Amino acid sequence: MGSGIAETAAFHGFEVILRSRSLANAESMKTTMEKSLSKQVEKEKITEEQKQNTLSRVHITDNLKDLSDCDLIIESIVEELDAKIQLMVELDSIVKKEAILATNTSTLPVVEMAIETNRAENVCGIHFFNPATVMKLVEVVKPITASDETIETALEFARKCEKEPVLVKDQAGFIVNALLFPYLNNAVRLAEQGVASFEDIDLAMKGGCGFPMGPFALLDLVGLDTSLAILDALYEEFRDPNYAAVPLLRRMVSANKLGRKSKQGFYSY
Repeated sequence: MGSGIAETAAFHGFEVILRSRSLANAESMKTTMEKSLSKQVEKEKITEEQKQNTLSRVHITDNLKDLSDCDLIIESIVEELDAKIQLMVELDSIVKKEAILATNTSTLPVVEMAIETNRAENVCGIHFFNPATVMKLVEVVKPITASDETIETALEFARKCEKEPVLVKDQAGFIVNALLFPYLNNAVRLAEQGVASFEDIDLAMKGGCGFPMGPFALLDLVGLDTSLAILDALYEEFRDPNYAAVPLLRRMVSANKLGRKSKQGFYSY
């Protein structure tokens, strides 16, 4: 997600500092970005000049202090609240006071990150969807602490990236995941009950509902560990049985079968 968001912003004219925990990781992310842009050039979706201009706007680092003069920072680290809070607190002590701190969380409470900083009015959610370079939707999440100015800036940033932002209140799952993950969870339940195979459930949902991919292919793309974390967060907030992760999903995560990222999930890659 980090390289995808960086590519999107840089392509649309923003100067981007891409920070990772190590310079090697940051370099790898920029290499991923270059490959993505090269494919678009090959398909004649963009020009070689656009590719080079985009890459020239991306500067990599492993030092958080290099973000000190940024106007907008979007974190996209592991989907764990404690880790995100720790990063937000550290960023709060580094960046200029008027800067906006945004989280790309897909389901965690933004307000709990905001209140740990000294700039709660400047903290919001800017949730891109995977792949960030392709998907048009961005959920802009407004915690009760955020100012109207912060939210308008976030919405305008998304529009300048040629995305379609929707404004949503700070509630677990926001819009998309609150509706999507009960469906994914129940698909795993059907398979666990032996109603049909993974392959046939995917085929049924593509053929019967016109979805571009079935639930198991989508779970593998999202990551089974991320999916489990989202379901656990949804269940913690709502206590709805539809959000209680099916045991099969939890067992697969325990076995490190995480989907595409581990080369093995419901399918092999």
